Parts: sequence; structure tokens; C-alpha cells
Amino acid sequence: MTVPLALPQRDKIGVIVVDHGSRRAESNDMLMRITALFQQHSGYAIVEPAHMELAEPSIAAAFDRCIERGAELVVIHPYFLLPGRHWQQDIPALAAAAAERHPGVPFRVTAPLGLHPLMAEIMAQRIEDALAG
Repeated sequence: MTVPLALPQRDKIGVIVVDHGSRRAESNDMLMRITALFQQHSGYAIVEPAHMELAEPSIAAAFDRCIERGAELVVIHPYFLLPGRHWQQDIPALAAAAAERHPGVPFRVTAPLGLHPLMAEIMAQRIEDALAG
């Protein structure tokens, strides 16, 4: 069970958007673009990209960067479609290891994108785009 947190002000919440990581630069670049888009849309001041493996920045480096920028709480969002081992085990373990270097700074890992109702809208748009040529 997750213990409720006393939330800091929004400008003191760091968000890490983490994907798997790839050997392909264009895949890793896409994470940078979605992270910037999320920051514009969300209003969070401290948003950092991270790759679980295969590329930099790592979760640890992104966590450090959030703290350097003033985060008092870090939220890690797996930019994954479905739950699996990476979401259930790997990312929480990597986040916990990163947090050990910053005693007193709590963190949370969100659910992956999954079955959110907006996913159906995104799928429909992608299908319409494909049909339009």
C-alpha cells in the first residue's frame, strides 16, 4: 500500500518520463520531443527524459537532474503502453537506487499509458491518418 504524501508545491515536483531506450538515435530523440511536449502541456517546471537502458540519460541521471533543479518529490512516468516486468520491477528498482542518493526525497512510479480512455481517440486518429494517405 502506498502511503499518502504531503505534496510540495507543483514547481517542486520533478517528473521523469522514461522509455525503454534504443540503439536508434531517432527513437531516443522521440522521447526528448514527447518530454518537451508534456512539459508544455502539463505546466510542470521540472521535467526530465530518461531511458531505462541502452541510452542516456539514465533514470539515475534524470533523478539527479530533478534534484539539482529543486525537486522535493519525483514522479517517474513509464512511457510504455502496457504493464509488464519493466513497469512492475525494473523501473521501480532503478528509481529506488537513484533515490538512495537523495535521502528524504520521496518518489512515485505511475502506471503506464495502458487502458486510458484517450488511447481509443489516439488509435482512431492514427487510423484516420493512415486512411487519408
